[in-house]
Amino acid sequence: MKIYVIDNGGQWTHREWRVLKYLGVNVEIKGNESNVEELSDADGLVLSGGAPSIAYESFRLGKTSDYLSRMDIPILGICAGAQFMGMFYGGRVEPAVHPEFGKVKIRINNRDALLKDIPPEFIAWESHNDEIKALPDGFELLASSDTCKIQVFSNEKMGRFGIQFHPEVEHTEFGEKIFRNFLDLCAP
Repeated sequence: MKIYVIDNGGQWTHREWRVLKYLGVNVEIKGNESNVEELSDADGLVLSGGAPSIAYESFRLGKTSDYLSRMDIPILGICAGAQFMGMFYGGRVEPAVHPEFGKVKIRINNRDALLKDIPPEFIAWESHNDEIKALPDGFELLASSDTCKIQVFSNEKMGRFGIQFHPEVEHTEFGEKIFRNFLDLCAP
């Protein structure tokens, strides 16, 4: 299995790579200016978090819109990657009323394959100023926190999954399981 982590300038991009490598995946980090053709052997993509404000600087996510529109493989967006995904498909991203940094309790509202075998509540690690305020049509809200309604969302039919928190950091409970579930969705 081949997974590319698209680097959007996130502080934890290498952790995403490391978790996937630890899980036995053939994984590479690629810049967000990479052409779709360079990623044609991918079974899945992870859109990393990053420093840009998606509400104001989405252009800094390079060719991410090409990946979302032209690649028919599962794509997991994390933090800014999830925000961009939500906005790309017609959702709304704005500065958070309560930016989240550090520990937060996540509550699962609905389940899909990404959250398979995850307890109904768990602790996750946050680092964001912007958040998705409205989901695009066809996407389902899966999990929330007290101050951020849209923590996890998906359109399983399209193979698009978004997570506001950071499953790649060790402070997030069940983060490795979330990545395993994503890899199951990517299995050829």
